Amino acid sequence: MRDREMYAKLLGVEAPWKVKDVDLRLEDGEVEVILEHGGSSKLACPECGAKCPGYDTRRREWRHLDTMQFRTVITADVPRVTCEEHGVKQVEVPWAGPGSRFTALFEKVVIDWLKEASTSAVARMLRMSWDEVDGVMQRAVVRGLKRRESQPLRVVGVDETSFQKRHEYVTIVYDVERSRVLEVADGRGQEALENVLWDTPLEHIMTIEAISMDMHAPYIEAARQHIPDADDKIAFDRFHVAKHLGDAVNDVRKEEHAELSGTGNEMLKGSRYLWLQNPENMKPKQRARFEALRGLSLRVAKAWAMKEMARHMWHYVSRGWAKRQWGRLLDWMSRSRLKPMVKVSRTLRNHLWGIVNAIVLGATNAHLEAVNAKIQALKKRACGYRNRARFRYAILFHCGGLDLHPRLVSAHTKS
Repeated sequence: MRDREMYAKLLGVEAPWKVKDVDLRLEDGEVEVILEHGGSSKLACPECGAKCPGYDTRRREWRHLDTMQFRTVITADVPRVTCEEHGVKQVEVPWAGPGSRFTALFEKVVIDWLKEASTSAVARMLRMSWDEVDGVMQRAVVRGLKRRESQPLRVVGVDETSFQKRHEYVTIVYDVERSRVLEVADGRGQEALENVLWDTPLEHIMTIEAISMDMHAPYIEAARQHIPDADDKIAFDRFHVAKHLGDAVNDVRKEEHAELSGTGNEMLKGSRYLWLQNPENMKPKQRARFEALRGLSLRVAKAWAMKEMARHMWHYVSRGWAKRQWGRLLDWMSRSRLKPMVKVSRTLRNHLWGIVNAIVLGATNAHLEAVNAKIQALKKRACGYRNRARFRYAILFHCGGLDLHPRLVSAHTKS
């Protein structure tokens, strides 16, 4: 009697449910808590809530939180009802969500562990299979997406991140204002971003003030197709512009190093990161070598000066001033006779309108780059993902800002 009363209180079981029996199996290291339904002439349909006559019962089992060191399971004969609209349906139980073979309290623990450790580690700790833990994650994400209300968007970030090797990618769409991943789309083509924008209510598309991205043509076209006045809102992220310039500087360095090495001069050997790193972040020894190299008549030093000038040209408030000053820089680059710099100047000139938008609107993908780094850390911790669907669930679980925990309908959750 005391065992039944104790478990009834611990589980928060209320009428019409009650604890019928508690079976302690020491040899198996398991506790079975047997619940029964008190019976009712009319039960609620889980789809519409209508009161319906009973049909039959089905034996079901759920894993619950361990009792001391003993694995604990709940067993119950769950009634099914006959609904005129939805047919035969199993009634909902207050301790677990639909389709789950774990109690809500147990899933909450799994979710909390998943925030701290990999799926494999959680499976080992809680004596579960990998697929069982992954199922908890997927149900949590589906539940969170259903709960998440669509809200007006102001600043949106779009970026790609690698899924596996062989140039396989997914597209990340990020709500900058609320610091959350909105969606993960398959691939990095125009259709990937368009699918997300199609699913966004038109009234929330209309409130977008800026959409930050790299200079990827499919993303640009998707934004133009779905966002009004897109050419005034598309902002080419500072990080990606800097990457284009850094790659060009490095190409100049490689060409010049090859020429110098041919004459036995190794002065540029091992200097790659000196030309890509910000001077204020250099250590004293690095700074001394960099200053010595920069004082020489090197082509890479000239290319570096162009990159450095661009780094300090993101503070303008006036669209006219920003366009004028960037135009001067691009003129210098195009006349430099440094092929990599000339090439990148063409790319930047063709996209200058979006660079100026980023400057004036103050739009950046800096937050999304941090999320991308977190995603790569998750991928490394998980040793990769089997497919894109699981990769998507993991990203939304950790970066979607979702309400993931199941909600109990029991004495434990009543306020």
